[in-house]
Amino acid sequence: MNKRHIILSALVLIGLTWFGCEPMELDKPNIGDAPSADQLDFTVTPGEDAFHFVITNTSSVKGIANWDLGNGIKAVGNSVTAYYPLAKTYNITLTLYVSGGSTSKTKEFVQTETDWSYLESPIITALTGGVDATNGKTWVIDSLSEAHLGVGPADSYSPIWWAAAPLEKSGHFLYDDEFTFKLVGFTYEIDTHGKTHVNYDGNAAEDGLSAGYYVSSFWNDAYDIDMITNDAARGELTWSISQENEKYYIQISSQSGNISYDDGNPRKYEVLEWNENFFHLRTVGGAARYHKLIPKGYVRPTVTYNLVVATTANPNEYSFTLEDLQVPSSFTISKITYDFGDGTNYETTNGAEVVLHTYMRKGNYNAKVTVTANGQDFVKSTTVAVDANHPNYQEYLLDAMVMYNDFGETTLVPMQVDQADGGATIEIVSNPDNSLYPNRSAHCALFTKYNAQWANAYTRLPDGYRFDLTKQTVFKVLVYGKAGDNVLLKLENTDRGGNAWQTGTADLIYTIQNDNKWEIAEFNFAGVGAGWDWTGDIFTNDVTTDPNFNKDFYNVVRIMINPGNNEGTFSVHLDDLAGPHIEGLK
Repeated sequence: MNKRHIILSALVLIGLTWFGCEPMELDKPNIGDAPSADQLDFTVTPGEDAFHFVITNTSSVKGIANWDLGNGIKAVGNSVTAYYPLAKTYNITLTLYVSGGSTSKTKEFVQTETDWSYLESPIITALTGGVDATNGKTWVIDSLSEAHLGVGPADSYSPIWWAAAPLEKSGHFLYDDEFTFKLVGFTYEIDTHGKTHVNYDGNAAEDGLSAGYYVSSFWNDAYDIDMITNDAARGELTWSISQENEKYYIQISSQSGNISYDDGNPRKYEVLEWNENFFHLRTVGGAARYHKLIPKGYVRPTVTYNLVVATTANPNEYSFTLEDLQVPSSFTISKITYDFGDGTNYETTNGAEVVLHTYMRKGNYNAKVTVTANGQDFVKSTTVAVDANHPNYQEYLLDAMVMYNDFGETTLVPMQVDQADGGATIEIVSNPDNSLYPNRSAHCALFTKYNAQWANAYTRLPDGYRFDLTKQTVFKVLVYGKAGDNVLLKLENTDRGGNAWQTGTADLIYTIQNDNKWEIAEFNFAGVGAGWDWTGDIFTNDVTTDPNFNKDFYNVVRIMINPGNNEGTFSVHLDDLAGPHIEGLK
């Protein structure tokens, strides 16, 4: 026997326990009368190797056979297969259920062989530190990771009801709790340092207070409670690992022995993911609970880099570079996101890429880069100082202009639809292209008309408010559509009710220059006439100089796409509708 087997033999003598089972139900028994103890019996026969055994119900009465195999595994069926890898005595209990009740019978089974390979299995070594870690391996909650604790439906595998943000439970005496797994005796120890944080809307707190390992509480809400603890009252605890349906489970010998946050669920933890530095566990009771653990003192690998921003030879153009980018071998970059601070973003997976960005306006921009790898974000920020406007920048809001609606954050006056002689809709949608000047906002409006000549999107001021054209005569709107389509903007006064059209301004039309590109459509009413001279009622050659029109008169802006054309469907995206001051606006 080599040195390692000698060490393992010593551990076995102390009392190692290893659990595993492959249950199989051979048939469905008929329910019979209540059994007596002498009617129950079972046999244990060798299985496929020296560590697997077939246990068969040979009772003289039919019933449903339930088994406690003595290795931490329970099973149902007339014949089941048990795994006994250690040289020791196992107590096997058969409980037979029939219509009149149930009866149990226990036998001792002596295993004389030891399966050394399983004692050195990778998952046991990862959990305990292996045979050389005589003091075991201590784990703590992975408090810095997303969803280090979580709750979800019992029939799902996602914490969709709640997932803890990094350090979300700080101040609740949970993150210093220690959980130690020893290979010697398969001992399990908990050290809460006198205080901890447990589930309150289940049975965790009640069980702990009843058993004495929770002494009293000093804070709670509807879901959780902070407790004074007495860990010695938990008693002697052991742990075991079983494999069922190709899944590993860690089981603690008593309900007093939780792993991680005490969720009150049965102490059988499904292993979702594991390696020597990480265990992700799931328990199921009324709900599924999730736990992430790392070794005590373990520092996670991290992505490191320096964000370098520099000017280029082009006006207002800056280069963004990730210098000294260090990515651990176990990490994979899923994306790198550049937030330039002016409402635009750029995404790539190439850490060596030199990213270029042009700022149109002068100002200080808070730029940020986020490298996402293995579900973690590594962020760097900087301030980019732009000293002057770009040569191609066009001032949007002129003196005495007001933003009426940007279809996102600012809605001074809402926009509606007049379907007129056909159909039309207006809706808030995502910006189809927010990557370039002049429109980097997240949202905009989409106006569509269907077989209608005069359908329009309009903004009507509240009662008592009017546009003031004496200081500013320009209206602007950003447009995005099909090259050659015409966008009309006109003003009206609603005081005439159904004859408001008689006050309308002469047509001002902007023709879209490019397909699917944001453009600034400007409508200057200086020198533009309005009204209908043939009515003999109201008319002007210039709405900006005539005192009957330039103030306290117009209260409606109408926008049309291809006015007069009712043959088909026409659409245009609109954003940042702005124009002259509104008289009376507070």
